[in-house]
Amino acid sequence: MRFVGIDPSTKTGFVAIDENGQVLRAKELTGVGDKDPKRMVTLINEIVTHLQPEDIVCIEGFPFSTQRAMFAGGLHHGIRNELFKRKLTYYEAAPNAVKKFVGVTGWTGEVGNKRRLKDKEKKKAVMAAVTDMYGFTSSSDNIVDAYIMAKIAEEIWMEKNVFRLLPNFQSEVIQSILKGAS
Repeated sequence: MRFVGIDPSTKTGFVAIDENGQVLRAKELTGVGDKDPKRMVTLINEIVTHLQPEDIVCIEGFPFSTQRAMFAGGLHHGIRNELFKRKLTYYEAAPNAVKKFVGVTGWTGEVGNKRRLKDKEKKKAVMAAVTDMYGFTSSSDNIVDAYIMAKIAEEIWMEKNVFRLLPNFQSEVIQSILKGAS
């Protein structure tokens, strides 16, 4: 059994871990070329070639806003269609839930003097949190996000099959995803 995280984007993060949490595959996938539909079709094909029949998958939910909404929508739907065709179990984690799962709120500073983390600053905070919690590092924030989703997939399986206590912020993410899956 493997737990797989997929972070769909023009540079899609893909991570597969085994039942012991060992990373089996961590890649950034891009497809072929820079013109669609060829890039999108080849990217989706590249993703599914790394999947196995018993994988439990967590995929990041649709982005709230993006400059490339058509590409993002097509890619997200295309991946889900392929997961469905292969009868793979998959869950969706909202972009904010992915960050919350590793304790990143998107804010920094003390009460009364907080400010919102911006793009690269937030990505660095997530990468540091993953290193601190799990010892996993990558130079790609897409791979780090995919790693978090693989861990979410693992914890969802654990929630259904093994008694386990998680920190509240992680338990809230798991319960929210499971409520959305029903």
